Amino acid sequence: METTRDLYLDLIEKVLLFELWDESKLWRTAPIEPHPFYKKWAVDKIVQHLAKTNRRIMEPVPFDVAERERGKDWPTLAHTMIGRKRLNNLRQCCEFVIKNKVPGDFIETGVWRGGSCIFMRAVLEAYGVTDRTVWVADSFQGLPPPNAEAYPDDLNDNLYSYDELRVSLSDVQENFSKFGLLDDQVKFLKGWFKDTLPTAPIKQLAVLRLDGDMYESTWDGLSALYPKLSSGGYCIIDDYFLPPCEKAVLDFRAQNGISEEIIDIDGLGRYWQRS
Repeated sequence: METTRDLYLDLIEKVLLFELWDESKLWRTAPIEPHPFYKKWAVDKIVQHLAKTNRRIMEPVPFDVAERERGKDWPTLAHTMIGRKRLNNLRQCCEFVIKNKVPGDFIETGVWRGGSCIFMRAVLEAYGVTDRTVWVADSFQGLPPPNAEAYPDDLNDNLYSYDELRVSLSDVQENFSKFGLLDDQVKFLKGWFKDTLPTAPIKQLAVLRLDGDMYESTWDGLSALYPKLSSGGYCIIDDYFLPPCEKAVLDFRAQNGISEEIIDIDGLGRYWQRS
């Protein structure tokens, strides 16, 4: 049984990270860079001619194995961008709380395509756990513009402008369905964290994973959810390498007298276990 469980979770990890396929062989539509005026007309003519026959100028998808391992790229097709080391950390935390009967649900705040949450649900499936819920919290429309007046550390943040970070609720639900893991043990919290997390019907958490990038998003997640984290449960900070996120974590810990050791995962993410 243990071997079968490990094989299943190993396979899920590889699929979520798109490791079963060679991404370096993928192609994408090449961006057309601005050209000097004397060349622009020629480039436009070529592009227009290709469009008439449903053809495009293509280029290889940039891919670096080391960057994917650390979760430092934005994958074209993978369901998660957190990389193998942070995904392994999530697996270890989920398995620990199950094996040691630490009570509570699992949650991620900021889910992108849903890969980490899909994996948490897969862990529950692998262990036959039916009394825990995976909470999937996201705006499903990207990050919010910075509220610099209330959170000055977010002043120059521009992540809200990245279309790559906008993944709809229906797309995430469809991704769960592809793995056969969309059921009543998965609950979605749609909206900005400041609006959804304080009133979310979550009684207790065993794994709290924050992936909100910004000071505000990190603070909202910690202030609303950390009081619900069980003793022995894990708090995982995906974006600790970003200064606004790190400052939010350190400010929250100082304000609430949290002294548990913050452990590095891969030079980017950190976590600690609540005593």
